[in-house]
Amino acid sequence: QVLLEESGGGLVQAGDSLRLSCTTSRRTFGQTEVAWFRQAPGKEREFVVTTSRGGGGICYSDSAKGRFIFSRDNAKNAMYLQMNSLKPEDTAVYYCAARVSRSVVCMSKSDEYTYWGQGTQVTVSS
Repeated sequence: QVLLEESGGGLVQAGDSLRLSCTTSRRTFGQTEVAWFRQAPGKEREFVVTTSRGGGGICYSDSAKGRFIFSRDNAKNAMYLQMNSLKPEDTAVYYCAARVSRSVVCMSKSDEYTYWGQGTQVTVSS
């Protein structure tokens, strides 16, 4: 089982930056494909960034492209989401997710991921 824990959320103003972290104590983290999702009130969970171990690379949603940066440190069993130029519409609970797989493309549907963190709230004021 892969247990995930997010941190780094908070209340910021539009234009500010935040860095989210997701860590796990499981040593198999390096064998997982990981992703960040978010869910705003009254909306469905949507992907922010997903990754592929089979050659698909890193895939960003249109809303994240150019502003958010994904990174991963397998030695620390951690992954990060650097969010820049935040907008009020980025307000949501952000979740990290993982699946033990090796896909050739990025998987962007939430039901394709097995393991989830509890979420961290990001609120961007205008």
